[in-house]
Amino acid sequence: MRAGLGALALPALLAAAPAPASAPAPGPASGPASGGGWSAAPAAGRPYVYLEGAAGSVLTDTLSVTNPTAAPLTVRLTGDAAPAPVTFAARTVTVPARTRADVPFTVTVGAGTPPGDHRGALRAEAATRATATRTTAVVPLHLRVSGPRLAALTVEDVRVDRSGTVRYTLVNRGTTTLAPRLAIRADGVLGTVLDRPERPLPLTLRPGERATRTEPWPDPPALDAVTVRLTATAPGAPPATARAAASFASAPGLAAATAALLAGAGAVTYTAYALRRRKR
Repeated sequence: MRAGLGALALPALLAAAPAPASAPAPGPASGPASGGGWSAAPAAGRPYVYLEGAAGSVLTDTLSVTNPTAAPLTVRLTGDAAPAPVTFAARTVTVPARTRADVPFTVTVGAGTPPGDHRGALRAEAATRATATRTTAVVPLHLRVSGPRLAALTVEDVRVDRSGTVRYTLVNRGTTTLAPRLAIRADGVLGTVLDRPERPLPLTLRPGERATRTEPWPDPPALDAVTVRLTATAPGAPPATARAAASFASAPGLAAATAALLAGAGAVTYTAYALRRRKR
């Protein structure tokens, strides 16, 4: 592993060496390609590629393709890592018989890449002449981007529709992957009408990721003005709270309220009438 090469382009050169006389060296964690006996693995026989560097750096390593067969082998090389592109010195390599080709590659870590662990893979695909089939070897790539780790979560865009469904958006504002938890509470004119304790949500949020979700409320009040409060937490992050106001006025609720008002008005009228009768 080497770091700090800046934007220096690697020459498309291969370091070729005779293949071992014994069985091919162990391939990647997922196993070497089958069918032709060839293999692809990180240089020095490592089970996977591990690179570490800061955002904005260019990291380099070498992939070894071993061809123990009696015929040349043409291999196409590709790679990917979620936050950083992978570039090989040569995309297509022809490895002579009984030879190992060491192919340099770079991983360019963007300046805005968040710190933490990221996964990717290198792939070598070849057509084996003996069987006329294509085989692929996959080498895991582990990338660790150094830098301060910050856990930060926000709750945004809270809304409550007429059916009572609560809509909201969780946003990961930090540099670490979060597993959020949520509690919800609603208070009306006469007290609390909804109180759900904190529980884990079935999702994880990568740095910068947003997730819009809904919370059902099957039995909202028929007639009330409420304030709904959502509190989201995640390990290492301070609690995040957001509120939304909502009013409920269903037809049955209005009918019941009207009946109560009429009954109250009737009672007042009767009391006033009775008082007048007593004065007479």
